[in-house]
Amino acid sequence: MTTKGTPGRVVRIDDETWAAYGELCAAEGTSRADDLRRHAHARVAAWRKQQARQGAIERRLKSLDSD
Repeated sequence: MTTKGTPGRVVRIDDETWAAYGELCAAEGTSRADDLRRHAHARVAAWRKQQARQGAIERRLKSLDSD
């Protein structure tokens, strides 16, 4: 089942952890899917920021080498 055109994904998580995760998310007023999406978005944003920072460092070093 998809929501708003977003494809579904399959993950492997043991039943006990999945059930407890559902309770945790319910207690926080969210769903497992929303929590997983937010986690993935945060991780990707941090990774992209680090990639951009690393690219800026490499460009700066390259410009210093050409001086």
